[in-house]
Amino acid sequence: MKYRNFKKMIISVASGKGGTGKTTVATSLALSIGGAQLLDCDVEAPNSHLFVRPVFEGEDTVTMPVPRVDEDKCTLCGECEAICQFNAIVTIADTVMTFPELCHGCGGCQAACPAGAIDEGKRTIGTIQHGRSNGLDFVHGRIRIGEAMAPPLIRQVRSRINLDVVAVIDAPPGTSCPVIAAIQDTDFVVLVTEPTPFGLNDLELAVETVKILKIPSGIIINRSDIGDGRVAEYAARENIPVLMEIPYDRKIAEAYSRGEPVVQAFPQWRRRFAGLYEEIEKLVAGRK
Repeated sequence: MKYRNFKKMIISVASGKGGTGKTTVATSLALSIGGAQLLDCDVEAPNSHLFVRPVFEGEDTVTMPVPRVDEDKCTLCGECEAICQFNAIVTIADTVMTFPELCHGCGGCQAACPAGAIDEGKRTIGTIQHGRSNGLDFVHGRIRIGEAMAPPLIRQVRSRINLDVVAVIDAPPGTSCPVIAAIQDTDFVVLVTEPTPFGLNDLELAVETVKILKIPSGIIINRSDIGDGRVAEYAARENIPVLMEIPYDRKIAEAYSRGEPVVQAFPQWRRRFAGLYEEIEKLVAGRK
């Protein structure tokens, strides 16, 4: 599904690793844009709700299709096993075994079965909650404990994007499949990092991922006064704008520990994040 033709922008906030301040930036940005929507796609460890404190209006269970075999019809031909790339269904001796946790829900095994012995069952993968907080529309997903695949649930969270407002996505950390599911086909990616060797290494990985997806990006350096200047030097070499620097400030850390968004605790930061959004608008407009 493509999102480029939406009336309003979709901005993803991502990071090469956890602990960089990604959620702080995502919540602050969403709260600084009037009538925005915030979607927490970090479904394995969602925490944006702890800061925006929405009043939840509903919860939906999310399922995905998995094969269900009628052994009375099954001829043990092995066609289902042959088509499945993930070994979610196998024939062993005189039976067929399914492994729902490995299934990607493509339906190939059902289509390949010549005896019509496979139909569609359902497996719960998580839940989605939606609500509001001071004019902010909020959606997040929470994966079922033990579930191995986050992308199907992330895609369901993204399907709730409101086309008429600016959407801010709080993406999972890292550069693996869940991150790609969260940020692909968005208009801009804000990469949050810290000025340390570890921060630079993971930023480089994140930048390469964004380049592959061909999404414009910018960098926010959090705790900008605790490290060195190599992140800024890297950004200059790669021609990636440094959109904002956030200092290592005890008062900001204390507000975070209370679950208080930076832009609510310190009004001057609301103005800065509103300016950040305006800068992103200009960067995206300049590419069209």
